[in-house]
Amino acid sequence: MARLLARPVAVLALAAALGLAGCTASPAPEAVTTPDAAPPVASAAPTDGSTSSSAPSADASTSASAAAAELPLFTQTVQSVWSGPNQVSGRAYIDALVSAGFDKAAMQVTADATTVGNPAESITFSVRLGDECLVGQVGPSIGNPVTSVLPALSSGGCLIGQTRAINW
Repeated sequence: MARLLARPVAVLALAAALGLAGCTASPAPEAVTTPDAAPPVASAAPTDGSTSSSAPSADASTSASAAAAELPLFTQTVQSVWSGPNQVSGRAYIDALVSAGFDKAAMQVTADATTVGNPAESITFSVRLGDECLVGQVGPSIGNPVTSVLPALSSGGCLIGQTRAINW
């Protein structure tokens, strides 16, 4: 019975958190992407082994459209981790996003476990790009990964609540 109630509660919690994130003077979210409707990726790394100069930047002068432009790469990276063995490992998502060219210093991630040591039903992670954030959420209570562009919080971060240190 508790398992049946966990999914709707988690979805409502996500909706509330995302709704609160939108309570700033910034513009409304530009896009939400799920695996069923993933847009083509124009800024993916070349397959010939060379490096790309189009790596994302967390510079404060980044334009408001930079986050929307990076959403396909963010989504593709999240989907690649989700399809692997570390689906609910915040470190796996952070490491993959760093490998994709996102700035680790601009990231936040929630805990992989609850305060009593149980695996988290969902984890959320973000990358701040200027005044916007790329936000992803994954986990058993979510179903398919969800990614979106949301306004950055006035506090300087992207996620509401307690996040864990990214110190690796």
